[in-house]
Amino acid sequence: MSSPGVLHLVATPIGNLEDVTARALRVLREVDLVAAEDTRVTKNLLRHFGIATPLVRHDAHVEHRGSGAVLERLLSGQSVALVSDAGTPLLSDPGGELVAEAVKAGIRVEPVPGPSALLAGLVASGLPAGRFVFEGFLPRSNDRRERLAEIAREPRVVVLYEGPHRVCETLSDLERACGPERLCCAGREITKKFEEFVRGTLAEVRAHFEAHEPRGEFVLVLGPGDGPAPEELAVSVETMLADAMARGLSAKDAAREVATATGRARRDLYALATTLREDAG
Repeated sequence: MSSPGVLHLVATPIGNLEDVTARALRVLREVDLVAAEDTRVTKNLLRHFGIATPLVRHDAHVEHRGSGAVLERLLSGQSVALVSDAGTPLLSDPGGELVAEAVKAGIRVEPVPGPSALLAGLVASGLPAGRFVFEGFLPRSNDRRERLAEIAREPRVVVLYEGPHRVCETLSDLERACGPERLCCAGREITKKFEEFVRGTLAEVRAHFEAHEPRGEFVLVLGPGDGPAPEELAVSVETMLADAMARGLSAKDAAREVATATGRARRDLYALATTLREDAG
């Protein structure tokens, strides 16, 4: 039986093709297969650099059905390069399931670092880059309100992604949740010809893009919030849950009420409410 191949996680340019690394080009030439989020996008990249490695699609829909085909190629001894449409794979892009399965199967996983919209937006923001959290794209579901409430209290810098058609809506939601004076930097078209960074308060940045049509993909960087210390929040949440249940709410309804008020994860609050109810006997 042959030894497993290697799964390479290859970062690709987020706009400027000059940002591709020499190692990335070498790996893309040497592997047996490139697993791409969108083969049409990656085909253009490979064609530009004269690379003829075979391509296979590996997007969120494929991964949802399982990563067996690519995993089989790796187990048979072939090496695979996983790439997203732009930037570093797995950061708000598919590939996490494949990497987890590869690690579980004992397959060697090698990162090939390079361009990242997340890091480019963060370091150019002018905001503290020493401690930050990455939220990716905000959910469109009912969890959106909870996530916004968490961001409002987050004491570290927060980095988000957003598209041009929703950036004004997201900036408005952030302004309502975090307050109009929260510092913000919106970077768009990063590394491309029309790269732009708009810095100021949330109110100022929102107003700018309401007056100027947003174009391109956005990285939003928010300054630190004024969240309570974790131990203070834990005490207040426990008290809020106890008070809600004392008013006759079930553990489930109490968790939902406190989640809405605080932005804490509903499942964590439900577990705490259940414990409180059991302790109360």
